[in-house]
Amino acid sequence: MSLIKLNNNGVKNITSVGNIGTGDLVFISKQTASSSASISFTSGIDSTYKEYVFYFVNIHPSTASFFEFNMSTDGGSNYNVVKTSTIFVSAHIETDTDTTLTYRTAQDLAQSTDYQKFSSYGNTGAENDECISGSINLYNPSSTTFVKHFMATTNTYDATDYSINSFIAGYGNTTSAVNAINFRMSSGNIDSGDILLYGVN
Repeated sequence: MSLIKLNNNGVKNITSVGNIGTGDLVFISKQTASSSASISFTSGIDSTYKEYVFYFVNIHPSTASFFEFNMSTDGGSNYNVVKTSTIFVSAHIETDTDTTLTYRTAQDLAQSTDYQKFSSYGNTGAENDECISGSINLYNPSSTTFVKHFMATTNTYDATDYSINSFIAGYGNTTSAVNAINFRMSSGNIDSGDILLYGVN
């Protein structure tokens, strides 16, 4: 394991960091939503990397709803991979009158082809300043031996003024290669926001 070496005298003055030994993120592609029914990545997910990371930034819905995803094994013709997943959340309302840390059975999946929700405890709000941001890691999608594990962490500004930090994990229960991913809102369009795809060396 390599050590982190700061190339400056103090943390507050850092302009560069030495080798951290965690691999490199390689940018593959970016898509920007503009009143989009959904966003699909149908290329760039293959055997080049064992891990892929999607970052979604300021995803703003046209109507209060859940941001969600599904996987495809046929290049995006169908997004219907069977999934089993788990989700728990921490949440805190702006008025400081309610908090929670809870497992959310309403948004987990058990051998389901449904879309996996990226948040729980409430919809992402559609007011001008409300959105959801986060990331999802997809592991070895080109494997024809193993299921397709994924883990995601998000934070959403919910329609009832909660900050909701969601932790999602699961697997696509298929030994076929996953080669496309679709993102959408559970209702309405994605008004704006960016989704970036990286491979991990």
